[in-house]
Amino acid sequence: MYNQPFKLSLFSIAFAMLLLSSCATIMPDQVGVKRTFGRIQDNVRQPGAVGFNPFTTRIVRVPVRTMNLAIVENLPSREGLTIRSENSILYRIQSKSVPQILKETGMDYEQELILPVFRSAASDICSKYDAKDMHSSKRAEIENEIKQRLIEVCGPKGFIIEAVLMKSITLPAGLSKSIEAKLEAEQDALRMQFVLDRQRQEAQRQIIDAEGAREIARIQAEGKKNAAIIQSEAKAKSNEIEAEGMKRGNELINQSLTPNVLKLKQIEAFQMLSTSPNTKTIITDGKSPLMNVLGTEGNK
Repeated sequence: MYNQPFKLSLFSIAFAMLLLSSCATIMPDQVGVKRTFGRIQDNVRQPGAVGFNPFTTRIVRVPVRTMNLAIVENLPSREGLTIRSENSILYRIQSKSVPQILKETGMDYEQELILPVFRSAASDICSKYDAKDMHSSKRAEIENEIKQRLIEVCGPKGFIIEAVLMKSITLPAGLSKSIEAKLEAEQDALRMQFVLDRQRQEAQRQIIDAEGAREIARIQAEGKKNAAIIQSEAKAKSNEIEAEGMKRGNELINQSLTPNVLKLKQIEAFQMLSTSPNTKTIITDGKSPLMNVLGTEGNK
């Protein structure tokens, strides 16, 4: 009587375990692929719950988020030196390419594919540059060339190479000191060039100021000269107008002095002389106006 419930309980537990083992959860940063009897299916499972036969099938989960593969590598330079470099490869996997990657490369794709390609590309490309170039702006150029080599090889296999970063470059001690000394010399040269440029600019400013002052003085002198010329011309014009006025006035007076008027003026003059208490002698030719008058004061 007591075995039946116990058997049902065991059956329920076994069924629950079977049910749980036949369901897998794929995380948001993953995709899944079923592997049945060792064969990879082409259907890619997206994040969520996935059911499968636990006796024949397994779910292979592959991350599709951006991965950071850190590498410490000794790289050669064009001078034959060995440069220690800490690098990072930022990559991710295309979801649709997961079955292809599992079939052709396997889950150990970093060691089997990405790292060998990086080492080969980095050694080949860095050997074309001097050691100091890895410390200068050419570092970005080197990183881009290595990235392009990785894209050429890994891109068709379903990998997206986002960046190759050379984070830390360690040069040989002697070379580091030489580079530092050279950089210091270059900085000193740049500093001196800056000082010379400032002095040159100051000299140029002073020249411009002096030229401006000379130009102002020239304009002022020219203005005074023009003012004097204008004043002289105005005075001459005024004199000319005054002379012309006097000439015109004299002409009008001469025109008004007719013989009759002159005769009248002569008669008036004789009348004024005749009324004078002094004795006078008048000399005239009878035609011209008064020519000479001889007078003696005190004679009646």
